[in-house]
Amino acid sequence: MRDKNIIWLYLFLGATLVDLTFLIEGNQASRFFSKPLILLGLIGYFFFITRPIASTLLTKSVLGALIFSWIGDVLLLWPNLFVYGLGSFFLAHVCYIIGFKLAQKQATRIDQVNFVRSFFFNLPVYLAAAFIFYLINPNLGILKIPVIGYILVIVSMVATARDRYKKCIPASFWQVFVGSILFLISDGILAVDKFYLSFPEAGILIMGTYATAQLLIVMGIRSYLIGEK
Repeated sequence: MRDKNIIWLYLFLGATLVDLTFLIEGNQASRFFSKPLILLGLIGYFFFITRPIASTLLTKSVLGALIFSWIGDVLLLWPNLFVYGLGSFFLAHVCYIIGFKLAQKQATRIDQVNFVRSFFFNLPVYLAAAFIFYLINPNLGILKIPVIGYILVIVSMVATARDRYKKCIPASFWQVFVGSILFLISDGILAVDKFYLSFPEAGILIMGTYATAQLLIVMGIRSYLIGEK
């Protein structure tokens, strides 16, 4: 993992700051140039640091998650393509679930899983997702089924991240877990802003938490790969 690959992180950081600036200025037209560059930086970084293990399912799943997220970012620039952007992020979360399962010690056998304890550990996430759905449900219309499916998959993604506790090095666990929580928060703010109550700060909060979430997840997977060496 060479230091020269950090140039891609500079692209990610620069594009994020520029995009946030455009959001503050209300310059939506310029975001067609800045927003797609954000994840391109992370995609480039992850691609080059994992080239020696490019053929592994872990690398392919995380790279797939980033690519689907990038497609979702682009599609969401057009409000009328919202459902397609939602579908892209749905696939991104499926890829992340696969990646998180692979980026840990051998998974616990199904007959050894304590489902009651797991349920209570994940209960705050379930309650938060249920509360967001309660707020936005009256205004979903024909999007109700796609949104329910999306909520289920992002909650599953967060639960899978939490399930890595003590199954990988602490740095990898916390980076991935906090990143997953921030992803949920970002999508929750987006849902409230779009379907319940729009507010001026929403865009900044959505993109700030989203960009941080993606960075933490990528760095968490990187920590796992370094820890395995």
